[in-house]
Amino acid sequence: MSERELLMKKLSGANFAALEMQLYLDTHKNDSKALKSMREYQHKAMEYKNEYEQKYGPITVNDPFGDSDYRWLNPPWPWENESELIK
Repeated sequence: MSERELLMKKLSGANFAALEMQLYLDTHKNDSKALKSMREYQHKAMEYKNEYEQKYGPITVNDPFGDSDYRWLNPPWPWENESELIK
């Protein structure tokens, strides 16, 4: 697994955990421990996203990109597994 794929897996995992905590909090709004966990996962996801974008470019078309080019269209796209790309 490449460094790029590993970083995307970390980002996906942190985003998933944050969303799961958010869903839990929909029915347990007074659980301060869960709220703290959700915020920690959100923060970690933001760190992974920033690192990914600095190294490999934007993850979505709405993310910032360089002033001189439109890097969103540069392959591979974030959901593409480099080892599965047809060459």
